[in-house]
Amino acid sequence: MSSSTLPRISDDARRARLGSRHLLAPAHRAATVEEVADAVVGLHATDAATVYLSACARLVEPDPAEVERGLYDDVTLIKLWSMRSTIFAVSIDAAPCVEYSTARPVALRARAGLLKALGETWDEHRLAATEQAVLEALAARGEATTAELAKDVPALQEKITMSPGKPYEARQSVGSRVLRLLASDGHVRRSRPRGSWTSSLYAWAPAPRVPEMPEREARAELVRRWLTSYGPSTEADLKWWTGWSLRDTRAALADVGAVGVRLDRGPGLALPDDLEHAEPTGDWAALLPGLDPTAMGWRERDWYLDPEHVPFLFDRAGNIGPTVWWNGRIVGGWAQRANGEIVWRALADTGRDAAAAVEAEAGRLAAWLGGVRVTPRFRTPLERELVR
Repeated sequence: MSSSTLPRISDDARRARLGSRHLLAPAHRAATVEEVADAVVGLHATDAATVYLSACARLVEPDPAEVERGLYDDVTLIKLWSMRSTIFAVSIDAAPCVEYSTARPVALRARAGLLKALGETWDEHRLAATEQAVLEALAARGEATTAELAKDVPALQEKITMSPGKPYEARQSVGSRVLRLLASDGHVRRSRPRGSWTSSLYAWAPAPRVPEMPEREARAELVRRWLTSYGPSTEADLKWWTGWSLRDTRAALADVGAVGVRLDRGPGLALPDDLEHAEPTGDWAALLPGLDPTAMGWRERDWYLDPEHVPFLFDRAGNIGPTVWWNGRIVGGWAQRANGEIVWRALADTGRDAAAAVEAEAGRLAAWLGGVRVTPRFRTPLERELVR
């Protein structure tokens, strides 16, 4: 089939899909946090507050308690160190494909890197013995912070130098690296934070075991989920989002039978049963947090983000900050001031209807936040300017 005869899916059609598939249009919001996580494959969880802000933006009734239920009460959301070596909160249904397609390879690299950093005083046997001691101490305590576990396992108190000789050289405790490794291997999970839901001081708890899944099957299932949520898209987008090699990316696309389509900006791929245009969602606005999965779902973002706005909305490491959306486009950014006020700024003229809808969303956000104050972990130029 020549490129001219391939099904065409326009940028407008791709943006329309965001409203329904990413649960951003009011009529498509979800009742549970598990539905939200599955709609976007996984919620970014590097910043403790992002999971709550991303989920509540998509819930019919935004409530941090609903997110806590999934994360800590029912444990139907699991945080995995996975795609692009980033922490994602995924549903228990999606966990096997994320674990065995992406998290396991990340864990293997992390183990090799830790052994190298530990130096001559450690080897695989000492590391394994330390991990076992940590698991036994955690089982006895039920849950514990890294500092509490270090009292039971003194080896965790040792220090190692990371990136020696580099400008970013740093000293880290063995404990933080060992617990992260145990989490990567699926033995422990982040439990309820000590403090509010915005806190990054959390305890560790034993993790539920994830059913095993063959790696090739896991990759195919993850691609199926990603194309369902983020497709049609490009091979380059998928490779970037997963962090896989080009060979693994292409093999997984072939395994799900992805078919070629014409996008406004070049060739793309879609699932064979997903070539119809999305149903209209009506106008919608959204205020999404930094690192939201919709904002970070693609490497090639020109179809929903004006390149001229990138310097305002991203930090130097490529992390996106809080964003304002109108009908599938990022049109500005927002922030919360010390007094709790939600403020925003448009970077493009979108008209009165858009401004009114964004104001309504700002009010909705302020209402469920109540007295909670949120500062993004990754600060961007526009966010910093808005809080002055």
